[in-house]
Amino acid sequence: MEHLTLLLAIVIVTALVFDFTNGFHDTANAMATTISTGAMKPKAAVAMSAVLNLVGAFLSVEVAKTISGGLINEQGIRTEVIFAALVGAILWNLFTWLLGLPSSSSHALFGGLIGATLMSVGTSGVNGGVVITKILIPALAAPVVAGLAAMLATKLTYRIGRNSDEKSTAKGYRAGQIASAGLVSLAHGTNDAQKTMGVITLALVTGGVLAPGANPPVWVIVSAGVAIALGTYLGGWRIIRTMGTGLTDLQPQQGFAAQTSAATVILASSHLGFSLSTTQSCSGAVMGAGLGRKGGVVRWSTASRMFIAWGLTLPAAGLVAAGAEFLTGQGDWGVALVAVLLVTISGGIYLASRRRPVDHTNVNATEGATEPAEPATETAPATVLTDVSGLSATIPAPVPTGTTTEPARKEVIA
Repeated sequence: MEHLTLLLAIVIVTALVFDFTNGFHDTANAMATTISTGAMKPKAAVAMSAVLNLVGAFLSVEVAKTISGGLINEQGIRTEVIFAALVGAILWNLFTWLLGLPSSSSHALFGGLIGATLMSVGTSGVNGGVVITKILIPALAAPVVAGLAAMLATKLTYRIGRNSDEKSTAKGYRAGQIASAGLVSLAHGTNDAQKTMGVITLALVTGGVLAPGANPPVWVIVSAGVAIALGTYLGGWRIIRTMGTGLTDLQPQQGFAAQTSAATVILASSHLGFSLSTTQSCSGAVMGAGLGRKGGVVRWSTASRMFIAWGLTLPAAGLVAAGAEFLTGQGDWGVALVAVLLVTISGGIYLASRRRPVDHTNVNATEGATEPAEPATETAPATVLTDVSGLSATIPAPVPTGTTTEPARKEVIA
């Protein structure tokens, strides 16, 4: 690390900030269903997820290699390009977190890298084949595969337990949910923490610290694992609410099926080096589990907003990153301006989130719900007595009668 420059240090810190936002943005992937079904308390759930994310970061470096030596051509890429890419990814993550939308942190990072590279060196800097085979195709396939697997698994669990005692069955599946949630957390650390490792490794290569094609150093693996674990422990409560109660109403059997299906897809892709979105995999599994139960429904209005966010992630993060790269290309003042804008906009998003805070105390409430009001008690309609002279008197009725209101009636006294 003797060649570590100030700019390179800034890029590494920014990458770890992105890793932190990735952690709290994607906590919902592992724990939303576990929390919504009551299998675990919210704070305990995110604590367990944080530990397993840290462990998962040490299990593989295949996804990191895809980013550091596959997606972007290392030759000719400046360190400023990586900084601009991270700015685009962080701002998109924070914006979608504010809206409570489970968009893909992975695709935000990919979009940022692609947009900044295109602005810097053009199409020659991006490996189109890698984008198609290891990003776009998995992005389309993962939620479908996870959704179908979760739907079939849900149907199977209900069929197996159709003659069992409902309470004991639910208790057993809650235990299964905790185990499967742990597996998803482990898979998330294995897949997503590696993306930050890959970015830092790419920055070290462009800065001349590492040789092209080098594996992530141990300190990079440790720091990326710690950053994503801390972000996970913070808890992305807004997105947990959307995933847990906004998409569908889940029972323990469905939660178990969704998490097991998602974990299987994520771990298989990590082994193959496919850098898919854990968010899309888990969201697809939740929807599949919702459809797998008889009478189960998916709230398609929420799902539609989520699909739109998925489609916008790559281009939106790419456009922001391209703009940031344009500024950083102007010199040191451009880099400083981008850093100031990142801090200012991030602070503004945080302040906006405090207007309607979501935390572990209200994470299972329906979106937009308030404290329940006292039931209305209405009185019987008053009787207005009118005599022939036109004079009238109102006699209020003393006894409550129901929940509807009728207009006052007039009785004429002859």
